[in-house]
Amino acid sequence: MKIEKNTVQETLIIPLYGRKLCTERFPGMFQDRAAVALMERLDYDFSELEKKSESVTHVFGALECAMRQKDLAWEVRDYLKTHPNAAVVNLGCGLDQTGRNNDNGCCRMYNVDFPDVIEVRNRLLPADDREKNVAADLNDFSWFDEIDASEGAVFFAAGVFYYFRTEQVRKLAAAMAERFPGGRLVFDAAGKTAVKLMLKTWIKQADIKDVNAYFSVSNAEKELSPWSDQLQVSSRGYMLGYFPMNDPNIKPLHRLLARLGDGAMKMQIVRMDFQAAR
Repeated sequence: MKIEKNTVQETLIIPLYGRKLCTERFPGMFQDRAAVALMERLDYDFSELEKKSESVTHVFGALECAMRQKDLAWEVRDYLKTHPNAAVVNLGCGLDQTGRNNDNGCCRMYNVDFPDVIEVRNRLLPADDREKNVAADLNDFSWFDEIDASEGAVFFAAGVFYYFRTEQVRKLAAAMAERFPGGRLVFDAAGKTAVKLMLKTWIKQADIKDVNAYFSVSNAEKELSPWSDQLQVSSRGYMLGYFPMNDPNIKPLHRLLARLGDGAMKMQIVRMDFQAAR
C-alpha cells in the first residue's frame, strides 16, 4: 500500500516504525515481528526516519513505544488469565496488533479508532475471526454498544489520552466503569511537564492556548480515584516498572533517560479496575 505524505496514513507510520526499530536494535528485550512484516508491505519513503534512527532522542522515543506496548500487553495477558473469553479492546488502535499478538484462542478482539484510520486498517489488517474493527470517536460513547463484555473486558490505549482534555478522560473512564463493571482500562500517561513536551509541535499546529487543560497526571491513585467510586486505580512506571531494560545494546544514556522518565516526568501505566456500583 502506498502511503502519501501529510495524510492520516502517515501519522500511523511513526509508532509502527518505532516498534520495528526496537525489534531490530533490541531483540533481546522486544519483539514485534508483526510490525516488521507490516512495514515491508508499505510503499513509503522512510529515508527521513532512517536518518534520525541513530539519534539518542529518536531511539529513546522508539524505546518508549516498545516498553509501553510490552507493559500494556502484560496487563492484557494478566486479565485474560482470569477472564479467558473476555473482550480485548484497543482504543485508538492505529495499526497496532497487540490484540492479535496476545490472542489466547478464545477472547474477542476489538480495534476502535476514527473512521479514516479504520479505513486504512481494513485495507492493511482486515479483521480476523473473533475480531472487529470499529469506526468511532471515543468521546461518542455509542461505540460501547459494539463491545460484547458478557465475559469481561480489558481496554487499553497507547499514546492516546495525551491528546484528550482531562474532562474528556474523566467522562470516558467514569462511563466505562458504569457500563463495564468487572472490566479493566490500562493506558500510558505522564506528568504535566512531559505532556507539554510531547504536545509541543501539535500545539503549535492546532493553535492551542489552554495547554493545562490536556490530560496529565502525577499521582494516579490520588488524582484519578475521585472520578468515580467504581474505579480502583493503580500505576507503575512504564519504562522500568514492568520489565528490566536488559538488552546489551541499550546505551547508559538511554537507561538514565528511562529513570528520569519514570521519575521526574511521571511516565506511567495507569490501571483502572471497574468495580460494581456500591
